[in-house]
Amino acid sequence: WVTQPVPTVVPRNPFDAASDSQELRAAMRGLGTDEQQIIDVLTSRSNAQRQQISAVYASEFERDLVDDLKDELGGKFEDVIIALMRPPVVYLCKQLHAAMAGVGTEEATLVEILCTKSNEEMQQIVVEYEEQYGRPLAEQMCSETSGFFRRLLTLIVTGVRDSLDTPVDADQAKDQAAQLYAAGEAKLGTDEEVFNRIMAHASFRQLRLVFDEYKELSGQTIEQAIKHEMADELHDAMMAIVECVQSPAAFFANRLYKAMNGAGTDDATLIRIIVCRSEIDLETIKQEFERIYNRTLHSAVVSETSGDYKRALTALLGGA
Repeated sequence: WVTQPVPTVVPRNPFDAASDSQELRAAMRGLGTDEQQIIDVLTSRSNAQRQQISAVYASEFERDLVDDLKDELGGKFEDVIIALMRPPVVYLCKQLHAAMAGVGTEEATLVEILCTKSNEEMQQIVVEYEEQYGRPLAEQMCSETSGFFRRLLTLIVTGVRDSLDTPVDADQAKDQAAQLYAAGEAKLGTDEEVFNRIMAHASFRQLRLVFDEYKELSGQTIEQAIKHEMADELHDAMMAIVECVQSPAAFFANRLYKAMNGAGTDDATLIRIIVCRSEIDLETIKQEFERIYNRTLHSAVVSETSGDYKRALTALLGGA
C-alpha cells in the first residue's frame, strides 16, 4: 500500500542566496519583468531556501521580496509564485481562512487540508492560524460547519489523533473494526459518533490495521461501508481519511483530476496541491495520476493552463 513518497523539488546544491536575490532583483528591475528568470530561480529551490533568499533580499536591497513580486506579477502566475514564497504552514492557514471567508464555505478545501494531516502537522497549523487571525481555528470552523461533519473536523483540529510514534495495536484494531461494524452495517441507521471517534483518534498506521480487520470481519471494504452509511460532507471527509491512510498520493491525484475535469479549472486547488506537495510526494502523485487516469499529470496541466502560469506549474512538476 504505502510507497516511499518522492518529491519533485529538492534543496538546491550548491545554493547561494545572495546570488539568487541579485538575479531576482535584476529580473524585476527596469522596464518589463523577466518572468522566466523568476520561475527558474523559485521553482528549483526548497521553501527553506526561498526564505533565506527573501531574508538576504531584504537586507541587500531594503525591500520586501514578496511585495516586489506582487507588484511585478499578476493573475494565476502571481498566485503560484506567492504560494511558493510562503512558509508551508502559513500558506495552508491562509487557504483555510479563505475557504471559510465570506458567504458559504469550501468544505472540500477544509477536508483536503485537515483530514490529510498527522497530529504533529495539525498542531503547527492550529498555532499558526491563531497567530495569523487572532481566533482559534476550531472556533472559526465551528461557526462555518455543522452536524457530524463539524464534530469530526473539531476532533481532528483539537489534536486527539494519536501521534506518529504511537505503537500500533493489533488487538485494539480488531476491537475498533468491530465497533465500526456494529455502528454501521450491523444496525439500522448509523452511529456517526463511533465513526468520528475512531477515524479522528487512531493514527494513520493504526487505521490501516483497522481497515484490514474490517474487511476480514464484514467481507466489505471500509469504503463500501462509508458509501452506504454516510452522505455529503461527512462522507467526503471519511473517504479522504481512508484514502490518505491507504495512499496519500492517490488521494491528491484524484483531487487534481477533479480540479481539471469538466468545464473550467479549479485553479486554487491545482496551485495548492502542486505547491504544497512539491517537496513531499509530487513525483509519487504524478505516477499515481498516470496509473489511475492513463494520462500524465503534466499533459493535463498543460491543457488546462497557459502562459507563465503554465510554465511555473510544469517547472514544479519537474518535466513531462
